[in-house]
Amino acid sequence: MSSVNGSNGHCHTVGFDMAGLTPAPVTPFTREGKVDFDAIQRLGSWLGSIEGVKGLVVLGHAGEGTFLTSEEQCDVIRAFVKSVDNKIPIIAGITREGNYVAGLEAKRAKEAGAQAGLLYPSHGWLRFGYQKGAPQIRYKEVYEASGLPLILFQYPDNTKATYDLQTQLDILAQPGVFAMKNGVRNMRRWDTEIPVIRRERPGKYILSCHDEYLLHTSFDIDGYLVGYGNIAPEPLLELLAAGKAKDYAKAREIHDRLLPITKAVYHRGSHMEGTVALKHALVARGILEHATVRGTLLSLPEGADLEIHAAIKSAQLARVA
Repeated sequence: MSSVNGSNGHCHTVGFDMAGLTPAPVTPFTREGKVDFDAIQRLGSWLGSIEGVKGLVVLGHAGEGTFLTSEEQCDVIRAFVKSVDNKIPIIAGITREGNYVAGLEAKRAKEAGAQAGLLYPSHGWLRFGYQKGAPQIRYKEVYEASGLPLILFQYPDNTKATYDLQTQLDILAQPGVFAMKNGVRNMRRWDTEIPVIRRERPGKYILSCHDEYLLHTSFDIDGYLVGYGNIAPEPLLELLAAGKAKDYAKAREIHDRLLPITKAVYHRGSHMEGTVALKHALVARGILEHATVRGTLLSLPEGADLEIHAAIKSAQLARVA
């Protein structure tokens, strides 16, 4: 791996630069519920053509990754690699419950062309919590099984799968882990833990995934890793630049311009609804023709699509095609 200087002057040891926007794209489906590879080509080639987009994270929550078969997951990775002409890295969500099967999943992702993995906590931890030391071992075993460089995924503070500060530091000290996607959604923890992580682990990228708290988290990071990047990459890059410049007034102006979209997509009853809303927003931008999803996701209430389209228009985001 090579060394790359990050946005905050810190040295990062990874083969590619993540100091920018890394969207987490949706997985488009046909009206019949099959993976829509033509739509992946449109979405990936558009996002990959935007300066400042540093990679794409596929098969995450926004990408309905756990709703796909293993074969479909690999096909989606290959399709996104093709869509960006291999010019930016495709990063795969690794979501299997146990370390052994997650290691196999990561190995398949690498063979399909993924250059890194976003490793999810074991989902049983969401309900029951985890044994001390288990998260550290999960990252170690998945990396050793696959050789796939990994991103630490910090879950919200209101779940039992959130990692305490020492666990985060331990994982980030491991050789296979090069970045953190932080979605703690507790600003007290963000404000106290991020400076410590920055100081103690200066070679690791810190990426915010707070789609609904982008303003607050724009000033201390190397980049965003967000589903929001699907639908509004241009203003999010402006917001990130303002945050790095410590220009609060500019950042606030962009945040306020985006607020109708943020509300229409992310201020819903469940964050899961955001995936459906993202697809409606991509229809508004001319990338998708419809917002078909797979269960357990459901269609949004009647009129939600009109609200989302109006929000996209109010933020002056033009149709792409």
